[in-house]
Amino acid sequence: MNVPMFDADQHYYESDDAYTRYLPKRFLDEGRAVRVVRSEDKQYGRIFFGDQKITFFGTNPVETTGHPGALLEYFRSGGGTGNALTHKGVLNADDLPESRDRARRLAWLREQGVEGTLMFPTSAVGVEYQLQSDVEAMNATLTAFNRWLEDDWGFGSTESPIYCAPLLNLTDLDWALEELDRVLARGAKVVHLRPGPVGLTRSPADPVHDPFWARCAEAGVPVDFHLGNSGETDYYSGLWGERRDLPQHRFSPFQRVTSFGERAIGDTLLALVTHNLFGRVPDLKVMSIEHGSEWVRPLLKKMDRAARMCGPKDWPFGVVTERPREIFKRHVLVSPFPEDDIIGLVELLGPDAVAAGSDWPHPEGEVVPRDYVARIEGRLPEGDLLKVMHDNTATALGLPLAAPVAS
Repeated sequence: MNVPMFDADQHYYESDDAYTRYLPKRFLDEGRAVRVVRSEDKQYGRIFFGDQKITFFGTNPVETTGHPGALLEYFRSGGGTGNALTHKGVLNADDLPESRDRARRLAWLREQGVEGTLMFPTSAVGVEYQLQSDVEAMNATLTAFNRWLEDDWGFGSTESPIYCAPLLNLTDLDWALEELDRVLARGAKVVHLRPGPVGLTRSPADPVHDPFWARCAEAGVPVDFHLGNSGETDYYSGLWGERRDLPQHRFSPFQRVTSFGERAIGDTLLALVTHNLFGRVPDLKVMSIEHGSEWVRPLLKKMDRAARMCGPKDWPFGVVTERPREIFKRHVLVSPFPEDDIIGLVELLGPDAVAAGSDWPHPEGEVVPRDYVARIEGRLPEGDLLKVMHDNTATALGLPLAAPVAS
């Protein structure tokens, strides 16, 4: 395989003190901290915020997770008994030491022929939503987490090409701007926002948030939206008689359609385009990671049709005069699931808007990152293959492009 890889989606498994190492002591004393709780009669730890269990996880995913590639094997085998992510059994993250230690991961990436990677949380993407009821504690927790992240993994460099995304939230804009400036000064090249409305009351593209977006654009830093708990199970599926507190690996079929990623990312990007964010901040780049891509084609079609039906007074944050799909293609980088129609996505969006992401070491992803190459090698022109496997992600981060590796 003679193409370099810059992986747009890999993960680490957090240590127990990821949320508390730098958290001011008063939040612990007041019971306003995210913590892993273990008791003698429980086999695995659970994650709590104060005395409230984080419902997105049944147990701490660090201690019980599926094998890398488990979901793809489940699809190939035609299903079977057990859960799609754990049908092969579970493992502890410590069984994959590269998922827990930066030095081991760097050595492993070199062995795997991966030149660089974006790195995202495992538990943290399922925690933030339940912290919204206590904005002060949420801000303190995210700041503490970002400091832990810099300690244990770093924000990336040419010598350590693991580019981690610090977590931000727009509910308190003053805090968001302060924390954004802090992580940018520490070298962050990508930042993360949870998909969905801000505080359940505002669009992320409401002009009140423009100072944040403008600062990201000015710094040349893309904003990632990664799969996690965006709240649909709480404020949507519950309306249909479905349980609001199921862990994600036990979602019903109804919840997997309505409350597991596609709706949140589709609505979020719909808001960014039709609420005219890119018209006001034209140099901004955003990324959709681990949401797959089946939702992209119908979203583009619906956006274009809706735009044709609206008059000048129907746009709450300024008229969008360009065709919405063209705005999307220019500003959004999409990382499809390995099992998605990747070639069809490239044909739909163009080769500059698609990025390969292995999701390693999560069970939903590839067994090893470069398995992704085999899915599209020989099916795309060499230049387009290089963009998808390496250059689009590198470009988004302001990093050098690659030349094909000699066979």
